[in-house]
Amino acid sequence: MKNNIKTKAHNSKTAKRLMRSVFFAGLLSLASCESSLDQINDNPNDQATIDPKYLLTYVSKNTFQVNADNMYASRMMIGTDGENTFQYMKWGNTSFEVYTKQLLNTVKMMQEAEKINNKNYIAVGKFLRAYHFFNISLRVGSAPYSEAVKGEFGITQPKYDTQEAIMSGILSELKEANDLINTNDKIEGDIVFNGDAQKWKKLINSFRLKILITLSKKTTVGNYNIATEFAAIAGSQPLMTSIADNGELKFADAADSRYTMFNNSGYGSSLYMADYFINLFKDRKDPRLFTFAAQTTGAKENGKAITDFTGYNGGNPTSSYSDNAELITAKNISKVNDRFYKDPTNEPSSVLSYSELEFILAEATARGWISGSAKTHYDNAIKASFTFYQTYVKNPGQYFAGFDVNQYLATPLVVYNNSAPLQEQVEKIITQKYMIMFHQAQWTSYYDYLRTGFPNYPLKPGVPAPFRFRYPQSEYNYNSANLKAALSSQYGGNDNINSKPWWLQ
Repeated sequence: MKNNIKTKAHNSKTAKRLMRSVFFAGLLSLASCESSLDQINDNPNDQATIDPKYLLTYVSKNTFQVNADNMYASRMMIGTDGENTFQYMKWGNTSFEVYTKQLLNTVKMMQEAEKINNKNYIAVGKFLRAYHFFNISLRVGSAPYSEAVKGEFGITQPKYDTQEAIMSGILSELKEANDLINTNDKIEGDIVFNGDAQKWKKLINSFRLKILITLSKKTTVGNYNIATEFAAIAGSQPLMTSIADNGELKFADAADSRYTMFNNSGYGSSLYMADYFINLFKDRKDPRLFTFAAQTTGAKENGKAITDFTGYNGGNPTSSYSDNAELITAKNISKVNDRFYKDPTNEPSSVLSYSELEFILAEATARGWISGSAKTHYDNAIKASFTFYQTYVKNPGQYFAGFDVNQYLATPLVVYNNSAPLQEQVEKIITQKYMIMFHQAQWTSYYDYLRTGFPNYPLKPGVPAPFRFRYPQSEYNYNSANLKAALSSQYGGNDNINSKPWWLQ
């Protein structure tokens, strides 16, 4: 294991050195690049060939990180040192740096793989492309896709593809990836599955299901019938079967390999838990709470046990930060568990876990897309989440001693009823799915809320939850004609965070 950690750290460092030349060579990948053409000159140090394993390490490391902004938007954490735009639902422009930092290098990896006839890097590249374009489109709507990352071919102002075209396109790319992945071609530099092609295949197909369930408000996407395609994949393709298949990044106590929030000063000073999130666990007597939150200062001073649910309290995410600061003075608010910024490893960070997949299958079953028992998938999902934390959180006995997951599944607020109305089943599924998302799966919990209305986030009167981000300012500067055409066709020309994109209509 130690040798494996050292190898990953070494790969990360090597990739970082090599990527300097790749990054500068590709700044024209998107016409909206944040430099004008005459500022980019030929780079005499650019390498014509780079081993794709280094590119895979580099891109994977950056793709699988924790995204803390979603924790505010999803009512899990609050800030007390000023107004956080995500907590108060006031965000604006996003960034398209993923095109130059992630997608460009993914495409380069695929090109290098073609030179050595390694289909697995191409397949993994298609997954990474699909993952990033999926998230880009969910953030804004239409976006450069078919012409993106083609600066080397002279496309410096890429057109925008519709959201439907992007979603249909990435589903096709993932199907191609599934067909390409094999056990013959090596996958060196793989810090996710250590070169296991079968696990990549499971992730690829499971992610296809994630895209389809995200589009649950639609019947078709491109030439795909959503429910039919879901059933075909679920019934014939390999999927994740345990937490060992999680699409996740494991952290190591080595340079460039430590936990995303390690040594984050904000976590140690001004970040606290939201009462909405904490209360879901307190109401269900769910010990996962103890792994996320710290006791209130008052509870510690009174000598309460770590497992005493009365020792935990959160702040209201819709109240002013000054009001929540009063809870600090009263010693009656829980900080984020200090392990998240003191422990260099913590649990892995996933883009899609087995637990999340089982919730996806539960929802699809409830909707009638596939046959079977939604309760079985729901129960499997919850059991997998507890297994995950009991496996990766250090000293799990202090949190989970005496806990029986089967008893938990039978409690009134948790127990699942296959005969309940659809909305009741979906609420039960999405609420428990939300409860596995602390520091996981990036913005998934927020998008589930936009899609289903569950769980029922507390919102300040007159401040709705935004449906999207505004486009980057760089797009207005360098790709304005294509951007304006996309805005006109989607939102009547208005780049507004409350404009509803295609997937939610």
